[in-house]
Amino acid sequence: MIVSGIQPFFQLFQQRQDLLITALWEHVHMSLISLLFAVFIAVPLGILLAHYRKGAEPVIGTTAVLQTIPSLALLGFLIPFLGIGTTPAIVALTAYALMPILRNTYTGLKAVDPALMEASRGMGMGTLQQLHKIQLPLAMPTIMAGIRTGMVLIVGTATLAALIGAGGLGDLIMLGINRSNNYYILLGAIPAAALALLFDAVLRITEKKSQGSTLMPVFVVIGAALLLVVVPPVLNAVGSGDDEAEEIVIAGKLGAEPEIIINMYKLLIEQDTDLQVTLEPGIGTTDVAFQAVRTGDIDGYFEFTGTAIADLLGETVESNDERAAFEQARDGMYEEFNLVFLEPLGYQNTYAIAVTEEMAEELNLETISDLQEYENDLTAAFTVEFTDRADGYPGIQETYGIDFAEVQTMDPGLRLGALVSGDAEVIDAYSTDAYMREYNLVALEDDENLFPPFNGAPLFREEVIAEYPEIEEILNQLAGKITEEEMQDMNYQVDEEDANASDVAREYLTNEGLLTE
Repeated sequence: MIVSGIQPFFQLFQQRQDLLITALWEHVHMSLISLLFAVFIAVPLGILLAHYRKGAEPVIGTTAVLQTIPSLALLGFLIPFLGIGTTPAIVALTAYALMPILRNTYTGLKAVDPALMEASRGMGMGTLQQLHKIQLPLAMPTIMAGIRTGMVLIVGTATLAALIGAGGLGDLIMLGINRSNNYYILLGAIPAAALALLFDAVLRITEKKSQGSTLMPVFVVIGAALLLVVVPPVLNAVGSGDDEAEEIVIAGKLGAEPEIIINMYKLLIEQDTDLQVTLEPGIGTTDVAFQAVRTGDIDGYFEFTGTAIADLLGETVESNDERAAFEQARDGMYEEFNLVFLEPLGYQNTYAIAVTEEMAEELNLETISDLQEYENDLTAAFTVEFTDRADGYPGIQETYGIDFAEVQTMDPGLRLGALVSGDAEVIDAYSTDAYMREYNLVALEDDENLFPPFNGAPLFREEVIAEYPEIEEILNQLAGKITEEEMQDMNYQVDEEDANASDVAREYLTNEGLLTE
């Protein structure tokens, strides 16, 4: 039993070694930069506070308050100011590590025996000499304990940075959650835990080598960390040369479908232009992607017309006609945000209320209205976004008059598990998702037409289209293409068969005659 469970994990490890190595390096790089910033800020500040103690408690208290802020809230708060990617992640991680390092530095220095300090002054030592030869060596075990605590906090919290496009091992964990695949979760979680243990061991050895004698081991470790952080990017920049092609950045929200579609965009653009397309798949939810395109961190992303109207514009859909809804979204996004919608794909990935096939047969459920009779007996598992959307659960309550006995909010990748395990009987779903096919789920008919049309289309900043007008014609080749069945099949290949999204996109475009083999 155990062997049969371990074997698929090692198969995944072998197949995804390149992805794991990239994620691991991103995690190490991000963690080391954050730790170095935290050390360079907190240790000098702790030394200063140890000499001017009146300000110690307010300053240390402030860093303690920073640590109480939920990590997701802090990351979200930083997006409007710093955009997405590694910069806001490093700022947040640095903030979380400040308190233990600062407090331990201050405590360690304050605990040095006053008699030793007095004796050293009697020997003619100045303040800096006392600090270098007496205070820091004696306080080093306490300081290193704070640094070790900060390092563990950084490595663990850094997994959440994947939600804002910072990469790292969190990408693998989020991929596993999104696909309900525990092996992917382990592929990210085990190296993260091992990384924390490795860094802790290095710092513990450094602490022992420097305890009460010399600070040289500390300087060696700091120097090695600086080299590891600085040298690879410098070499990469030197190796890239000055003749790089112009680049545009296209992103996709969490999930297989956006990743497949943006790979199609990349393949088509790079085939027909000299532009280099960088993809940022899985950067998070609608709000994260939207903020990223508005701040210029990305040039465009794959968005749905219904989401643009209801979430981003805060409007009510004027018509359930697909073309009319697209035009409403297109005109509104341009007038309000100077963002340009190109032509939409042919399929709709609309919201759906889904139940198992067995429940649909047992309760004779065909439409959402049919749920009203059983609302007091059913538990619903909805995503956080769905519970907050006007065309989500609030719309169901208002339009259908349905209030479920219990509503649990959770990550999109977890709600399927809740349904399959019997912890919930009703979930929100997307009509083209692979699990609809994998688990034979039934999408109940939206008989009151609550859900607006959800046609996917490229959404770009106006200046990008103005600078590269050829993009519009290239991507509009996909207008009206891809059926719901085709999209569901492609999602199935990526989510359930673990196919590469780029390969799936390439195969579709080649079969359609849009891509030269």
